[in-house]
Formats: sequence, structure tokens, C-alpha cells
Amino acid sequence: MSKNFEIKKGIVDDIASKMDKAVSVVFVDYRGINVADISKLRNELRAKGCEYHVYKNNLVKLALDRLNIHDFDDKLEGTLAVAFNFNNEVDAAKILNDATKNTSLVIKFGLVDKKYVDDAEIKALASLPSKEVLIAKLMGMLRAPAQNLCSVLSGPARAMTIALNAIATKQN
Repeated sequence: MSKNFEIKKGIVDDIASKMDKAVSVVFVDYRGINVADISKLRNELRAKGCEYHVYKNNLVKLALDRLNIHDFDDKLEGTLAVAFNFNNEVDAAKILNDATKNTSLVIKFGLVDKKYVDDAEIKALASLPSKEVLIAKLMGMLRAPAQNLCSVLSGPARAMTIALNAIATKQN
């Protein structure tokens, strides 16, 4: 086998491995973006634990085929960059969605939990708060009924204490 084939096989293995480990993957069209904007974007993604790479479409297709994901075959065209998000589902989507407002970057589609999502779903994902914030909100909502029940149940005892304290103060 040729050395070039071995290199490409290694790249496909790397892409497949990253897609398998990633919580979400966002595919973007980077046509028309200058090097400074790409560098800034990569730094932002790296700060959040994400990776941004430009691959040949054929190599991405081979990696997707290896993972038995075939929803993308007709969408792998043009200039394509891939952002891998290993920490949570929303970081890469948020950063790339913000970049679309200031540059010519276009979100094409993505993978979330190894399932195909279109650009509208990626943008909706970008508008969500982080997983930690959502869990905190859920915990607050779960705690509220118990807290309200405690307040209601402690009301008569509190009223009795206030009445007894008023009687004691009046007698003195």
C-alpha cells in the first residue's frame, strides 16, 4: 500500500474516533472567512474543550460510514469544517452560531448523540443554556413545592409562637 493511502487511513481513523467520542459535532461551510477569524474561532473553541478541523469531504464520508451514519451523504459538498464538542452539547453550537453573525460562516448540519440534526436544530441548541444551568433550574423547580409545603406546615406553629409571645409580653 502507498504511503499516501496509509496517511489517509490514519486521518479517517482519527475523524471516526473523534466523532465517536464527541457529544456533538457541528459541520460548517467556512468559505470566505479570513485566517484571523478562523484563528479566533479555533481559540474560542479550544478554550471550551472543542476542536475545529478542516477535512476533505471524502475522508469525512468514510469516517461516517465507519460509524454507520449515512444521513449526510448528500450534504458533504463544498468547503467543510468540523467542530467536535467533547464536553457538552451546546458549547460548539453557541460559538459557531455567534460566529455566523459576524462572518460568512454557515452552519450546515450536525450530530448530537450520533444522530443527524439540521442547521435549524443546531441554532436551537445554541440558544439553550448550558447543561449545568438547566440542571440548576430543574433542581430549583423540584425544591420549590417542598419548600412551599414546609412554609405552609410551619405557619400554625409560627402563629402560635407569636400569639404566646404577645400574651407573655402583655402580662409583663
